[in-house]
Amino acid sequence: MRWIALLAALLLWQPAMAQDAYPNRAVQMIIPFPPGGNTDLMARALQAELSKALGQPVVGVNRGGAAGAIGNAEIFRSRGDGYTIGISPNNAITTQPYLQNVNYTAEGFRYLCLVYDNPQVMILGRNAPFRDFAGMIAHARTGREALIYGAPGVGSTQHILTVQLLRAIGIDGLNVPFTGAGPIAQAALAGQIHVFVEAASIPASTGLGVLAVLGTQRMAALPNVPSTAELGYPMAGTTYGGLIAPADLPDAIAATIERACQTAVGSDGFKTIAERLNAVPSFQPGATFRERFVAESVANRALLQELGISRQ
Repeated sequence: MRWIALLAALLLWQPAMAQDAYPNRAVQMIIPFPPGGNTDLMARALQAELSKALGQPVVGVNRGGAAGAIGNAEIFRSRGDGYTIGISPNNAITTQPYLQNVNYTAEGFRYLCLVYDNPQVMILGRNAPFRDFAGMIAHARTGREALIYGAPGVGSTQHILTVQLLRAIGIDGLNVPFTGAGPIAQAALAGQIHVFVEAASIPASTGLGVLAVLGTQRMAALPNVPSTAELGYPMAGTTYGGLIAPADLPDAIAATIERACQTAVGSDGFKTIAERLNAVPSFQPGATFRERFVAESVANRALLQELGISRQ
């Protein structure tokens, strides 16, 4: 009788374990920017491979606005059960808390894995009155707001990099803010802005031209595009990001997602799409990813204060 009781208990225990195993249903991945931008493109590239690695559908949901703050605020206040995660670039977490009233800080998330690390480039809008970097400088010098550039919000990575580059050159321009890279690209295609800084995935997906790579060397994917260092303005700019979750996510679930993320980022499917987008797959585990974001957050606070745009 004792063995029968033990067998019955085991049979009851096994379904309970199966029910509690993570994940046992679809996982929502919040994308804190509109469709068509760098974050969205990288999320969509990762989505299918992460679904395979987790064994459950991963459903991307765009929550654009406020330079990524709206979507990240939703991730921050979500239940830490692993069924709501997010994919965020650095600026939305390392900079926006110093620019607007948000409910999160860089220290307030659970970091799961770095997914990509993409060099930034200066992209040429359609019908701009110049065709190269020298022409952009000459046009900007015809008037204080002659050069019209777009950026995904004041204080975004791209806004900061553009301001730094224009300052280094000794020119100015008129900043037109947008909700994300997708809308900026559409404005550039419509001839409404002259230039904008973004990841090289944007010209790859839109066919827009590229004036320069913000860095010390050319990109293999853009061998004919000079670097800013070549042009006499040594500076570097990348946007990088990965998966995050609410801070109270259990360790076991975080480890499951981190393993799945490593598999997805290393997959041929993700690498193929990333290469097509001129993007750079780059996996780092959650602890290393967290250190990088928190360190940048500290540095950005000082930089924003120097630029006079920090609210703190």
